[in-house]
Amino acid sequence: MADQKTQGDDGAEQRLSTREAAERLGVKPETVYAYVSRGQLTSRRNPGGRGSTFDAAEVDALARRGGRREPAAHGGDLAIRTGITLIDQDRCYFRGVDTSELAARYGYEEVADWLWTGVLRPGVRFTAPEDALAAARRAVGALPAHSGPMDRLRVAVVAAASADPLRFDLSEDAVLGTARALIPVLVDALPHLGTPDARTSAPDARTSAPDARTSAPDARTSAPLPHRLWSRLTMERPDAPSLRALDAALTLLIDHDLAASTLAARVAASARAHPYAVVSAGFGALDGPLHGAASGLAHRMLLEVLERGSAAAVVADHLRAGRRVPGLGHRVYQGEDPRARALFRLLEDVPQAGPALGAAREVAATAARHTTLHANVDLALAVLTVSAGMTPEAGETVFAVARTAGWIAHALEEYEERPLRMRPSGHYQGPRPPQPMPMPMPMP
Repeated sequence: MADQKTQGDDGAEQRLSTREAAERLGVKPETVYAYVSRGQLTSRRNPGGRGSTFDAAEVDALARRGGRREPAAHGGDLAIRTGITLIDQDRCYFRGVDTSELAARYGYEEVADWLWTGVLRPGVRFTAPEDALAAARRAVGALPAHSGPMDRLRVAVVAAASADPLRFDLSEDAVLGTARALIPVLVDALPHLGTPDARTSAPDARTSAPDARTSAPDARTSAPLPHRLWSRLTMERPDAPSLRALDAALTLLIDHDLAASTLAARVAASARAHPYAVVSAGFGALDGPLHGAASGLAHRMLLEVLERGSAAAVVADHLRAGRRVPGLGHRVYQGEDPRARALFRLLEDVPQAGPALGAAREVAATAARHTTLHANVDLALAVLTVSAGMTPEAGETVFAVARTAGWIAHALEEYEERPLRMRPSGHYQGPRPPQPMPMPMPMP
């Protein structure tokens, strides 16, 4: 019988029919299959071949998450199972661990590797393969002088892919190898901005070891990745607190649930694109003022506040022009972005960050007179970039490098799912057929 409830031999797994699942969710039976097509439920054919059954525990979990309503038509209520990031009660967690605590205790490479594998390897370092790095540098070097950091990163990932004939191997070990190689390629392919002295790494951000230096610009085997990234972002010589803040920013930005770029990356992975293409998809969605480039807007605002000596005047100009105040508010947090709070705390130890930090707090306090918006991570990242003499685009570079690790984590998850499962239907609003054949326009 299609409507029969089934259990395993041990009674542990309870199966529901389509009708029973619909009743528990409070939706129509056809909506249950819509949940399946959107990846919110999994179904299993009955042994007799008629009808489908559903795991009762999974149905109940969906109901608790708000499944007792009709999903928006045509894929508007897409939900994707993930075990990577949880955002709950104004806190952010990676695999159940508070991201602020992770950033305070471990470095970016350590957290990224742990997020991929579940195994923490203290002191792990990512190294760029010679062939891939050489190809990426040639490609980046051929770009016009006015090219921005995102242009260079996009070109670098394509060049690295072309140098890897095994990129189509989607086994877990192969993808992990690609990830550990690609991220340092992205960093080491960017041009240095500093003098040889500025390119020398400062003491380790967490150990403050005085001899943790690299004597050559291309020393890739020992220096932590944030140390190598620093000289690609600014001509200023780093100190330990500044590097610690940059390392924490990279860690905090690794993932943030299904942001636009992460969804793009998962769609690519669903189509079984190789990891380089997954990252390219993420870069495409990241490159915009509403996502990765948001910190650049906050950077320019802080510079204006410092120049004019008043946050009130700058905030007023934004409001008068009908623009949002950069660096304030986030759709998933009612209070302050926990990533901003953690980064602000570290920036307090950076002596040269004092003016920019004061400007950011003045902006938030001024806006708080009229709105309940709080500081987000873009504002904190802007404090770092302004205080270190970086360009406005530096924050986007930090964001892109950091988030690459998150996209790889999501790709690893998606490769285990049914391929091409994210296929919403379009809501056609054009003219109804039949329509007359279009007539060619006469040539002038």
